[in-house]
Amino acid sequence: MAFDGVTIANVVSEMRKELLGGRLYKIAQPEEDELLLTIKQPGGQKRLYISAGASLPLIYLTETNKPSPMTAPNFCMLLRKHLQNGRITDISQPGLERIVHIQVEHLDEMGDLRHKALVVEIMGKHSNIIFCNDDNVIIDSIKHVSAAVSSVREVLPGKPYFVVQTQDKRDALSTDYAAFRNTLSAKAQPAFKALYGSFTGISPVLAQELCYEAGIDGERPTAAMEETDYQALFDAFGKMVQAVREERFSPSIAYTGKKPAEFAALPLTMYTSGEDRLVSYDSMSDLLEHYYAEKNTLTRIRQKSSDLRRIVQTALERNVKKYDLQLRQIRDTEKRDTYRVYGELLNTYGYESTPGAKSLEALNYYTGETVTIPLDPTLTATENAKKYFEKYNKLKRTHEALSQLTEEVKSEIDHLESVSAALDIALHEEDLAEIKEELTESGYIHRKGGNKKQKITSKPFHYISSDGFHMYVGKNNYQNDNLTFKFATGNDWWFHAKKIPGSHVVVKLDNAEELPDRTFEEAARLAAYYSKGRDQEKVEIDYVQKKHVKKPGGAKPGFVVYYTNYSMAIDSDISGIKQVTAPPSHS
Repeated sequence: MAFDGVTIANVVSEMRKELLGGRLYKIAQPEEDELLLTIKQPGGQKRLYISAGASLPLIYLTETNKPSPMTAPNFCMLLRKHLQNGRITDISQPGLERIVHIQVEHLDEMGDLRHKALVVEIMGKHSNIIFCNDDNVIIDSIKHVSAAVSSVREVLPGKPYFVVQTQDKRDALSTDYAAFRNTLSAKAQPAFKALYGSFTGISPVLAQELCYEAGIDGERPTAAMEETDYQALFDAFGKMVQAVREERFSPSIAYTGKKPAEFAALPLTMYTSGEDRLVSYDSMSDLLEHYYAEKNTLTRIRQKSSDLRRIVQTALERNVKKYDLQLRQIRDTEKRDTYRVYGELLNTYGYESTPGAKSLEALNYYTGETVTIPLDPTLTATENAKKYFEKYNKLKRTHEALSQLTEEVKSEIDHLESVSAALDIALHEEDLAEIKEELTESGYIHRKGGNKKQKITSKPFHYISSDGFHMYVGKNNYQNDNLTFKFATGNDWWFHAKKIPGSHVVVKLDNAEELPDRTFEEAARLAAYYSKGRDQEKVEIDYVQKKHVKKPGGAKPGFVVYYTNYSMAIDSDISGIKQVTAPPSHS
């Protein structure tokens, strides 16, 4: 999935149409490497989302707002000071570089007109948002890069801004046939690699598409290409350049089966046969938001949940080691009944033992077999019997104690694995707050300074089945308990992955007498998807009416029992199930 120069050209085209002439109404910094700009236009407000995140740098127009920190970071305050109410005069992209220049004019403290530039560099881990004055001197940046970090370019206040030329690539927009042919033929590489390695703005997938349109195998070495091959490839290349110049973009996501394979600002015709298909979008911003919104959210929430994950993983590893040790100790007690039988047989047949004997053969009246009983030759038969009974009683006590302990530790492991599953599906900070509260009440996190329990605003996932039934999915153990025992009523249906940590799924029956088969299947898919088994081809799901689900006294959050149920094996594909974005409150 390449956020290449052509994709940025598409985004810049959309930005020019929507933002030019607009005034910067709000400037927010939701995350340390993100900006969310709100621009006022005569037709209403527009929002521009910019991320310089190393793992997922992005820029696109959006209608979605994001909460900001109570105290704005310094970079955000600086932008507000200089650019608040400033007018966007130009938006440009140098060549097909992964760079966007946003020019803004504003009045300074003296009322004089000033010009500033916000430079967005979408370059993987080197991505940045740089604020420059009209002399191209850096005022500040969202990431500072010192000489200790980069010997090529410092990005610090007072330093001149320039684009680093780290790759010897030609400008695709100003390349003629002679330069195109000479550049490619000079590289002893497969055709598609030579293409994206030689010209700005072209990603590997777009290079493969150009080869496909030219009727050339992208893996074919340039040294093996004929003149007609170069000409056909240049014709496809020229069509691409012309489309970019004329801003004729056709953003689409290419799917192989049900999974997205690639996206591009121009049609990927190589994905139009067999299981492959293209899904078109009205704008590249819509495509990027659809494609990356969930991924970006998950990336952020995983960063924020790292401390909780470490606590859970450490506790889980400790309990698993303890459990394994206890199981080994229990196995060591398996001989206890043998010692009891030896003692009983010695009391019965001990008179046959001769003084100083090291063993005694006796008939085991429990099994009808003859057994050989080891003896201590320094003890009498009665004393040997007493010794075996002592061993038996000691192992019996050990077994009873360990049985209870292993049950407690296994319960703790199951609980921690369920918390781990909840962390996997958390999407928002309020989801993490509820998990943190559960870990605090379980003793894994110390509540500082007598802090009271946090007010939780997290809500379960809410879906509507194809038949119109409301389906709810708990995000964590507290929500699972609440859904099952406070929200659901007796005849509602309850679903859960069999013997796998996961969410409780409740389907409200409302006034219907029964659920259609399709709703049963969709609810089971939700239970499969929101479980640790989601990557399996099929997941076994138990389902039963809520009235048959019970919670034992003193059980961990989310733990239930049921003794009569139905089961089905189903996949975890929930792509066709409608989700409600704002679930109602449940008490």
